[in-house]
Amino acid sequence: MRCLKHLYVTDPRADKQRIQETKGGLLKGSYCWILKNDLFQRFRDDPQSRLLWIKGDPGKGKTMLLCGIIDELEKESAKRLSYFFCQATEAQLSSATGVLRGLIYHLILQQPSLISYVRAKYDIPEEKPFESINAWVSLTDIFMDMLNDPALEDVVLIVDALDECKTKNSELLDFIFKSPSRIKWIVSSRNHCPDIGHRLRNATQTAKLCLEDIESTISEAVDGYIRHKVDQLTREKNYDDKLRHAVQHYLMSHANGTFLWVALVCKELADPRVPRRHMLTKLASFPAGLNQLYERMMEHIINSDDADLCKQILAIASVVYSPVTLKELISLVESLEEFDQDELKEIIGSCGSFLTLQKGVIYFVHQSAKEYLLDKASNQIVPSGTAHQHHTIFSRSLLVMSRSLRRDMYDLHHPGTSIDDIRQPEPNPLASVRYSCLYWVDHLSAAISDRTSIPIDDLQDDGTAHQFLSKKYLYWLEALSLLGSIPKGVVAMTKLETLLKGSEGTLLLDFVRDARRFILAHGRVIGNAPLQAYASALTFSPRRSVTRRLFKGEEPSWIVAKPTIAEDSDACLETLEGHDGGVNWVVFSPDGQRLASASRDKTLKVWNATTGHCTATLEGHHGWVHSVVFSPDGQRLASASRDGTVKIWDAMTGQCLETLEGHGGGVNSVVFSPDGQRLASASHDGTVKIWNATTGKCLATLEGHHGWVHSVAFSPDGQRLASASRDGTVKIWNATTGHCTATLEGHGGEVHSVAFSPDGQRLASASRDGTVKIWNATTGHCTATLEGHHGWVHSVVFSPDGQRLVSALRDRTVKMWDVGTGHYQVTLEAHGGGVRSVVFSPDGQRLASASHDGTVKIWNATTGQ
Repeated sequence: MRCLKHLYVTDPRADKQRIQETKGGLLKGSYCWILKNDLFQRFRDDPQSRLLWIKGDPGKGKTMLLCGIIDELEKESAKRLSYFFCQATEAQLSSATGVLRGLIYHLILQQPSLISYVRAKYDIPEEKPFESINAWVSLTDIFMDMLNDPALEDVVLIVDALDECKTKNSELLDFIFKSPSRIKWIVSSRNHCPDIGHRLRNATQTAKLCLEDIESTISEAVDGYIRHKVDQLTREKNYDDKLRHAVQHYLMSHANGTFLWVALVCKELADPRVPRRHMLTKLASFPAGLNQLYERMMEHIINSDDADLCKQILAIASVVYSPVTLKELISLVESLEEFDQDELKEIIGSCGSFLTLQKGVIYFVHQSAKEYLLDKASNQIVPSGTAHQHHTIFSRSLLVMSRSLRRDMYDLHHPGTSIDDIRQPEPNPLASVRYSCLYWVDHLSAAISDRTSIPIDDLQDDGTAHQFLSKKYLYWLEALSLLGSIPKGVVAMTKLETLLKGSEGTLLLDFVRDARRFILAHGRVIGNAPLQAYASALTFSPRRSVTRRLFKGEEPSWIVAKPTIAEDSDACLETLEGHDGGVNWVVFSPDGQRLASASRDKTLKVWNATTGHCTATLEGHHGWVHSVVFSPDGQRLASASRDGTVKIWDAMTGQCLETLEGHGGGVNSVVFSPDGQRLASASHDGTVKIWNATTGKCLATLEGHHGWVHSVAFSPDGQRLASASRDGTVKIWNATTGHCTATLEGHGGEVHSVAFSPDGQRLASASRDGTVKIWNATTGHCTATLEGHHGWVHSVVFSPDGQRLVSALRDRTVKMWDVGTGHYQVTLEAHGGGVRSVVFSPDGQRLASASHDGTVKIWNATTGQ
């Protein structure tokens, strides 16, 4: 089923099997003590006990303990059990969205009827709820509905290594606390994780099991594990009783209740190169304590014949963004190209016991091993610094991609071949370059951010990045499609454009801007059919597109009569579609990463401003939503509706936190104060209300207008309010006392919008009379009237630097003006309906506009291209 395929991020069952194999198998004697533990029994049997938190230091056996609990609970056929193992070294396994996707996926495998909850979101194509990097809201909606299904009974959900969930960890805890009370959770984490500890310690119905508090029990379990491992060594190495006893005694006296320490030492003792006669000498070289053991392992590597190779491999493993395969490792380390896979496995085996190889993929044996290398041994493995290592990976990635990528990597031939019909060939020509295709820009970015200057050649015209993109860009897009990662390409091009900030006028920046526009325009088509990168994508690109000109030779020869396409790209970078009615308002988040839109379809939508994917749809209003605004910290949204209410939402979870009622008519506009403590709303009832944004209490009602109030704005210092009304005036108010300090008159029609300049010295107002007026915000004098609009002006906004002003018109256009001269600069045309709202991104590089045509458009605000 396609939606289940797209939901998939990992199969937790396979992860559990891999973990157990990596750790040498699950030994019942190492975990069976938990079944007799009073705290666990109360949690299991008491319906009021909702959450069991197991915590302990690294290497104490938390993960294997949870594996054992899973095995025991799975024996109870009536239970529905789902679990997830977080892993900090793997991006998809270290995010809250990954956790939910894994838990949902596993539950559906057990109870297929639950797929209906996934399909309800998936069947809204523009939502892309699982592919988006901001899919949290969609997934929480799906999972919460699923957990509330009365047919789903006796559910236990398990999340291991909560501290290794690096993205939205707090939101994941919120979800756990808000889930239905009949759902039981088991989570584990390390000690000394302040955020997790604070939240879980203060949670109700939570049982805490600290492994250090039951030291004798854990020591007994470790001793049992030691006896098991020594039995294995005795069989494999033919120990006599004396040697067996000596090894067992040393391990028991030095283990300090740490399973991982025992496992690492026994792995070293099992090495065939260690003769039995040297066993005690070898054993005595292992110090107690994990860090001390890691130090000893590092010393051994440095003194080995493969020291240089091992250090290169450890350096790669320490900085990659996801575990790499053997083939990918070879592509990233030039000196490994001469070795075959068997030799490479031997070299990895020489890397102490830091790494383990499972089904061709290289993993750290434990998160603490990676942390040791980066925190304590970085001088040995990355003597030139991590930035240099990132740059090395970037350079190698460009080299191997340049060698490997070509047109039609899978020999599909037909440009219409759907991605769903493609079978991966064997051998896979992308196997060695998969990692490079996905992460080359990330490594370049990391290299630059840690350096004092950009590498000389990499981001210059005709430099390494320019040469690669000029020759291989379309082949790279095809590869991303085959890898199911077109959104990764959008993010990469956006990141590359950001890295080039300050390089105006360079050929590379021009190309990157065009390349980003190209993937935004055609990414969905290419993602569905990889070879469309050369067919429709090129054919329907502007004739002067840099990408089209560079890859003109790739255009299909069988298209004889080519469509008439504009010479140049218009200024529109992207069109966001998904609303079922006109869009009344659009706003950027304070960090510029998200957009929120308000629509006549009674919903709000939140969008990823980079990829254009809709990440959430917020429902709850019973009338058109006229306005939406982010709080200054980006954590909340406020919306104003024709239904007469203002709603406050959690911008991360999409939950409605508060509904503010009190207006006697529809609410047209809402805005947060700069400190986020207050809200102001403007209404059909002719008033402006000021609210406490935390409690929802109405603090003041400002009266004085003789008609609907269309718009309200706080001054940058939060001391004043400006309101625009149907009565043709703009009023300025003292935001503390509520007194009207000035009434600005001069428009020949109702005033739809008002905005303060960033310095608070000026006001701009937009009117039905077809003009924009600029006012001195202190004296109230009109300093300029901007004419040239053909019809009503719905919205006006200053750029972040205050140098430009943009107006949104009923005639379907957006106009940009120079504030200093009052001269018109450019008209942006692309909407199919009147433009209701316009806003600058916080950096002033982009504009977003909302229209009656049901779309939001993102524009280049700097070049008009």
